[in-house]
Amino acid sequence: MSLVALKNFLLRIPQPREGVIKLPPSDTSSLERHSSNGSTATIVDVESQDTPRRGFQVTARILSDATIGLSDGLTVPFALTAGLSALGDTKVVIFGGLAELIAGAISMGLGGYLGAKAEIASYNETLLQTTALTTTSPSLTLSAIRSVFTPYDLPPDLLTSVSSHLSTSPKLIDFLMRFQHCAEPPSSSRALTSALTIALAYFLGGLLPLIPYFCVGSGEGKLMEGLYISVGVMAVALFVFGYVKTGVVVGWEGGRAVRKSVGGGLQMVVVGGAAAGAAMGLVKAFDVGVGAGVELKG
Repeated sequence: MSLVALKNFLLRIPQPREGVIKLPPSDTSSLERHSSNGSTATIVDVESQDTPRRGFQVTARILSDATIGLSDGLTVPFALTAGLSALGDTKVVIFGGLAELIAGAISMGLGGYLGAKAEIASYNETLLQTTALTTTSPSLTLSAIRSVFTPYDLPPDLLTSVSSHLSTSPKLIDFLMRFQHCAEPPSSSRALTSALTIALAYFLGGLLPLIPYFCVGSGEGKLMEGLYISVGVMAVALFVFGYVKTGVVVGWEGGRAVRKSVGGGLQMVVVGGAAAGAAMGLVKAFDVGVGAGVELKG
């Protein structure tokens, strides 16, 4: 859940550039959505807008959501099942793992859904304020346009010409939204897609460490056998996940890319192993402490 919040904070909330001038919400509530040249700039309800259907596409956002779900799903349930195995009861491991898996998937999916809804609300509010700015203050609008080009050191005459042209362009609001506020119009299905992607990735990733316990049964000595198999399966899964995740970023060719990918895989194994070992040690310590307390009372 915390990873979802961090991701939404870093990637989804539009970050305005320096020099952005916003009007208070009270100044924009009653304004008509018209640009200074008379063209209409409607605040779009992205929840219900009709967008061209081009079929399902795996976008960078879907990959990002899947990565968040898998990274938590491969770590948290594995640590929990390893910790519960210290109690010596296969049923406790299976039922506790399934309960955490379902609750975690719902929680992660809900976090993704709420994050996407917040992004939609943020986009609409930014669009409303940008429209109000172009309607009520041409001078501030011109300053906002200039601030976009300032880092590029354009000649003054060219900057003036471009700014004057854009200030009367029908695409003025689109330009400011894209380049001043760095805000892209969110897809109408983003909230649901994000929730399902994160929840499904978490569930599938967290199901891996539980499968060995289902396979070995609940006979005497079977719990430790299931734990060893689960540890082996998760070591491979964590390494592959870390390797692929790093490879997508740094590339696949060259010795440097391979070394970084291997390092990313080993990092995931170390993190997952440390979490599982800590959980197992703490559960064992609690179990011993409770047992000692019962003996003292007796």
